[in-house]
This record gives sequence, C-alpha cells and structure tokens, in this order.
Amino acid sequence: MKAPPIFRRAGFFSRPRWGRAGVGANPSTTPHGAAPIPAFPQGGKEARRPARWLLALLLWPLALAAHAYDIQDDAGQTTRFDAPPRRIVSLLPSLTETVCALDACDRLVGVDRYSNWPASVQKLPQVGGGLDPSVEAIVALRPDVVLMANSSRAGVRLRALGLKVVALEPKTRADVGRVVARLGKVLQVPGADALMRQIDAGVAAAAQSVPAAARGQRVYFEVSPSPHAAGHGSFIGELLTELGLGNIIGPEQGPFPRINPELVVRAAPDLIMSSSQSAADMPRRPGWASLKALRDGRVCVFDAEHRNILVRPGPRMPEAARLMADCAAKSVAAKK
Repeated sequence: MKAPPIFRRAGFFSRPRWGRAGVGANPSTTPHGAAPIPAFPQGGKEARRPARWLLALLLWPLALAAHAYDIQDDAGQTTRFDAPPRRIVSLLPSLTETVCALDACDRLVGVDRYSNWPASVQKLPQVGGGLDPSVEAIVALRPDVVLMANSSRAGVRLRALGLKVVALEPKTRADVGRVVARLGKVLQVPGADALMRQIDAGVAAAAQSVPAAARGQRVYFEVSPSPHAAGHGSFIGELLTELGLGNIIGPEQGPFPRINPELVVRAAPDLIMSSSQSAADMPRRPGWASLKALRDGRVCVFDAEHRNILVRPGPRMPEAARLMADCAAKSVAAKK
C-alpha cells in the first residue's frame, strides 16, 4: 500500500543511508550474513530516522481509519463506512429521489419497483417492492449500502448476509430535514443544507400564492382508497397547515391513519384531495353522496404522476405544496 503523502513528504518512508565504512559497512562482517547495521552519527539527523519510521508505522493505520464514519439509522442500528458508498440500492422512492437531488444518482445500481423519478432511475434494475424486496436480487447487485424504510421486513436478513443497511423513513417535515442530512453524511457529499433551504423556500413560496379567500378551508386528504388519510402530524398535514388550510383528521389519529369513512361524512370537509383511484370509489361509500364537497365539485383529483409528488416526502415537496395551493385556489373559484 502506498504511503500517505504527508508521510512521504516528511521522509518517513525514504530509504536509510548506510555508512561508508565501519560497523555495518560490510555484510560479511555481520554474523551469519545478517543485514548490515546502519551507521548513524550519534545525535545527528540520521539518529532520529528510525524513530520516524516507528512513528509512521504507528500513525499510518490511524490516518486510514480517520476516513471511517458511523451512521445511526431510524432502526437504531449503527453502520460503519470505511469509504463513501459507490454502489447503492434504494428501496424507498423518497430516498431514491433524495439521493439524486444530492447529485449522487450515478451511484444507484438498483431500486424498488415504485422508484420512477428522476427518469434515469427507470433504467435501473428493479428488486421488488420496498416492504418485500427480492433479497437475492439485491445481493447480486453487490451494493455498498442498501437504503430502505424502517418498516421493511428485509433489513434483518440483509444485515445477516453481511450487507450494510441504513433504514430511514421520513413522515414529518422534521423527518425530511433529518433524512436529507443523514443521507448527505452517508454519501459524504455537500449540499444537504442547501437542499433543505431550497425545499423550505419552495414551500413558503407556494404558501404565499394561496389567495386569502381560499385560506381556512377544511380539507380531507385521502392517501389511499383503504381509506388511509393524511393526519395533522404527517408531512402532508404540515403542508396543509403552512398553506393556511385545515385538516379534518386530528393529530391524535397519527400521521397516516386508516379511518372509518363515516368520520368524513360527520366532518363534512370543504375540500377533498385524492387520487383518481380513490375519487372513483367515493360516491359509492355510505353517506358520501350527501357530502357538499362532492356535490359542488370541490374535489381535486390527482393523476398517478401528481399523486407520487404529493405522497413522497423529499426534494419535490415544493411541487406538492404548489399542487395543493392550486387546488385550494380552484375550489374557491368553483364556489362562484
């Protein structure tokens, strides 16, 4: 292994100069043909050189180890990296998007079946779903690290096979900032702080675009047709609050609760936001035909592409905030 430059410049790894005559000058004078003994003038510069050799040998492993770093993930697991990972498998779309936003898209060698942004990741090998990926397919990609949700069941098995795993699962705005910073450290790249400033500024700009007449509307945001809703404490609920909108799902119900559809009927929201899949089913739910928001057309139906933007906590949150702001503005116009 080549010595670090600082040691070479200090002369720690230069060859010792042997004496011209006297002790050590002639190998034949040493017992059993042993290597000659250097002739160093006592107290001179050469006398200090063996000590430098010893010091260098002691410090070299420390210099190499100085590049190692530890990452603690959301599962409480600490993973040591001796060098920044060059081959990454990501099993959560929001993590995939954040890796790319930190200019490390070229390190991705595999993704889950739902990671589809930016477009370049669609060309990568897919290793199944985030919760139940193909362990064999992941191992075959020889990743330096696997990024995944904390709720995934594959983490234990992947670690048992000797793979490095970092589990990160953002659910709130604070989580997004923490995950961005953690991924910046995993990747050993600058830009995490700048990315969060960009996200926060984009969300603030979207909030400023909401007309005064649209503020205060009570919103039901359906995440999936189960139905699962976006709670007050989720990043979606926090975006609603920043946009000046209310949320019929209270904080006590958690970030993304599965709800009884009757709750929405009782709450009678002013505005409904949902995917096209959910919207098609809503009129058939008991009591929902009586909802004024449905009757008056105050329902924002998002296609699959826009839904992906809305439900992924990461670098596209400003776009999500803009979609919600536009929805709120259009709902006010629909009343006129």
